[in-house]
Amino acid sequence: EEDSTNSFICVLKKMKEARLVEKVVEETEQAFTERMEALAEQWRDLHARRAQLKAHVVTSGTTVKENERLRSQALKKAKEEKEENSKKEREILRARMELEALRKQHQKLSKKLLKYSLFKRYLEDVVENSQFHDIDDIITYYKALLRTRKDLLQSQWWHRQLTEQGKALQQQIRAEKEAEMLQWKNDLVQLRESFEQAQSDIRQWEGRWAEVQDRAARKATELKSLTMAIHSLFQ
Repeated sequence: EEDSTNSFICVLKKMKEARLVEKVVEETEQAFTERMEALAEQWRDLHARRAQLKAHVVTSGTTVKENERLRSQALKKAKEEKEENSKKEREILRARMELEALRKQHQKLSKKLLKYSLFKRYLEDVVENSQFHDIDDIITYYKALLRTRKDLLQSQWWHRQLTEQGKALQQQIRAEKEAEMLQWKNDLVQLRESFEQAQSDIRQWEGRWAEVQDRAARKATELKSLTMAIHSLFQ
């Protein structure tokens, strides 16, 4: 349907171009006709002037010098008119070539118009069986749909970009948290090892303290016995 609508838009453009080409062809043909009429009038004037010049040379009875002067003027005038006629013939030839090119372009556009006329009839049927008033309304609605679709695709693209960025940020945060948890676990293991080492040291020092206390008790008992012995000997 999108290709069909684009083709119909092309048809409308080609129809407009065909009308413009037809107008240009008509104007070119009219200008060509006017140029031909002007050229024919100039040719008639030239023949009339030549006839007048010949009649004047025959009947004037002027001198040879005057005749030579008139002849030179006539040759100069004829040369100028010949150059002017050549120029006009070139313009006519160029106009014919332009006209032929316009005709070929018109034929080409007519063939394309005939080719795409099926889409025009289809859209006309759509207008008759829908709420649209004319084909321009369909084209306007279609362009609005294209703009909406473009905006929707743009929004979806931005949504995908934001989603991907969110996922990347989430993965980054998760990796950072996992690294922190791993570091905490390592610290906890080290703390447990330190705690166990401290408990082991405490038990070791408690044993040594018990030995010291036992030794001190024995020394105190020995000292007391020695004191009593010394006291007895003193007595």
